[in-house]
Amino acid sequence: MAARAANRSRTMRYISTRGNAPELDFEGVTLAGLAGDGGLYVPESWPRFTEAQIASLRGLSYVDTAVAVMLPFVEGALSEDELRALCTEAYGRFAHAAVTPLVQLDQQHWLLELFHGPTLAFKDVALQLLGLLFERFLKGTTKHLTIVGATSGDTGSAAIDALAGRGGVDVFMLHPKGRVSDVQRRQMTTVLAPNIHNIAIEGSFDDAQALVKAMFNDRDFAGRFTLSAVNSINWARLMAQVVYYFYAAVRLGAPERPVAFSVPTGNFGDVFAGYVAAKMGLPVAKLIVATNVNDILHRALSAGDYSQGNVVPTPSPSMDIQVSSNFERLLFDVGGRDGKALAEQMRGFEASKAMRLTNAQREGAATLFASDRIDLDDMALAMRWAYEKAGEVIDPHSAIGLAAARRAALPADVPVVTLATAHPAKFPDAVERATGQRPILPSRMGDLFERAERYDTLPATFEAVTAYVTERATPAA
Repeated sequence: MAARAANRSRTMRYISTRGNAPELDFEGVTLAGLAGDGGLYVPESWPRFTEAQIASLRGLSYVDTAVAVMLPFVEGALSEDELRALCTEAYGRFAHAAVTPLVQLDQQHWLLELFHGPTLAFKDVALQLLGLLFERFLKGTTKHLTIVGATSGDTGSAAIDALAGRGGVDVFMLHPKGRVSDVQRRQMTTVLAPNIHNIAIEGSFDDAQALVKAMFNDRDFAGRFTLSAVNSINWARLMAQVVYYFYAAVRLGAPERPVAFSVPTGNFGDVFAGYVAAKMGLPVAKLIVATNVNDILHRALSAGDYSQGNVVPTPSPSMDIQVSSNFERLLFDVGGRDGKALAEQMRGFEASKAMRLTNAQREGAATLFASDRIDLDDMALAMRWAYEKAGEVIDPHSAIGLAAARRAALPADVPVVTLATAHPAKFPDAVERATGQRPILPSRMGDLFERAERYDTLPATFEAVTAYVTERATPAA
């Protein structure tokens, strides 16, 4: 029997982390993306599962698990049957019957493989569903969405695959020129559907992300289009990622046995989904936030110092981020859900590029989160260990998560699951340097380097990007 939350009878409402945007239902937050006050939407309260409800997830398929976990969040917008139909279609495109299978590395460590979707990255788990949700909510309306997104590599390709050719949607995806892998870039730029527009900006991912937020927050520009988002600022995308925490944990003994997760982290969405799972009652022993040398999150969690530095390009480009959008959701929740105070705190950060976490925020995060900074040598050693000791070839991002997991020194009876976020063939040079093995792309993607590319290069300025979008997007009705 699928789990049910206790508060099934009412419509789930969503509020902004900055406290000055209208409450919305699930359909509203899915189509809106970012809140009108610049904040991020979160549920007004967390649904809570009992131990018996969590135990009832054992043996369920991924689709049935997804329906059980997500149903409280979509109340009032989708029926259980509608949600099941969407999940069945979304996860039917994955190459593994388990969708997100577990692989054992040794007596304590496991990999949760999240890369069996169409674009070989964990973003597919959420974005295949998000594309169908957009289509479902737009059907029968005259709305035309203009999707603007920023990608450090994987969000772009996953969103484009999910939305290419769909009616009522135009996609404008910004990626930092020369700072994504060749495979990541080609997965985006070889999709030639007329509703897909790829933009290489002359800057970093943080520049791209700042441009996307600026477009949402500029009333003149945003008023001309019906803007929405596919980045993890969109609640629906983050919601879908909560599912695989439950799916993995019940297979390792939950709810009787707590499970720890190590998450290679850039924009904080994937690991915040683990926090949501814990708030829902899943016994999470620890969430390990694993960063590369772009370590703003490690500094924030370990020392309270959330200060933006310069982005250093690394072999793990999806983590080359110095401003983590979803961190705002955590600060709001552990800091007492005071939207007015958080809005002031975030305005200060946006002006000075630095802020100190409050005592309440630090103490609230410390109950569940640990963090670690993994350099290039430790990343390579983790890749080598996985191959030599367990026969597993892993990508650089997953290796950062594994390195942090192995250094965490958790009790031996606590299983530690590292989220394997991308297929190693997306980063063949880094994998080969570390292991001597050059991973190959799956056959369904074997002709990627023979396909024609299409993209435009723009300076990282608001004027250039908005002019480009304005010329090609469909105005709001």
